[in-house]
Amino acid sequence: MKYKTLNNGVEMPVLGYGVFQITDLEECERCVSDAIDVGYRLFDTAQAYGNEEAVGRAIAKSDVPREEFFITTKVWISNAGYEKAKASIEESLDKLQLDYLDLLLIHQPFNDYYGTYRAMEEAYKEGKIKAIGVSNFYSDRLIDLAKFNEVVPAVNQVETHVFNQQHQAHEIMEKYEVQHQAWAPFAEGRKDFFENETLNQIGKKHGKIAAQVALRFLIQNDVIVIPKTTHRERMVENFNVFDFSLSDDELEQIAVLDKKESAFFSHYDPETVEYITGLER
Repeated sequence: MKYKTLNNGVEMPVLGYGVFQITDLEECERCVSDAIDVGYRLFDTAQAYGNEEAVGRAIAKSDVPREEFFITTKVWISNAGYEKAKASIEESLDKLQLDYLDLLLIHQPFNDYYGTYRAMEEAYKEGKIKAIGVSNFYSDRLIDLAKFNEVVPAVNQVETHVFNQQHQAHEIMEKYEVQHQAWAPFAEGRKDFFENETLNQIGKKHGKIAAQVALRFLIQNDVIVIPKTTHRERMVENFNVFDFSLSDDELEQIAVLDKKESAFFSHYDPETVEYITGLER
């Protein structure tokens, strides 16, 4: 496994396993256990996913030492504000059966996220969290948070895949020493992702499939990835992306696929914001 060093010196794996939309707790526990067996050590969950307990059980049952894991969760909108966020951090630790989190993110840039961040900074200084950051923060709000808080976010997890490569956002993250992390690195299969001719043609040259080429592209562009699948064989495929490299020409071919727009939603769309902020965890 390769690692990226965050702005506070913490090392984070460049490849992990996400559990978004695995709502059945038994299935989630099984998936995480399978992923551990395959070799994954970075696991990404969230309060809103409703499966922190399952992730915690799988970790507790494994023979892997705690220090080898890198566990991320996220504070949801309804837990925003200093007091609520502080309580929710303790709740997440309990559900995950952990003494500390490796990374805690603000899940969405809504409600009192400044109060949330103060609670996170406090927990960080107490050693309950190794690193803190944000998720779904567009550049304007990331800059605002980075400039007016003592602890600069270590990570910003945003939608990133070959059809939405986030170059401008990446430049801002680099400027403020915030690590770029991708959610939905396969765009959840939208836009005929896995049938894409460019990805598959490049894959054939390396004996790889489209998904592996897509992950390798992001990793070579200094983006941390957390692909999700419930199938063990796919977990293995997603994990096996360190035995080949894309050439400059191949990187350029994939760069052309960038549509510079979300495959899902925009936080600048009022209806989307009303929908997201109305969701309970």
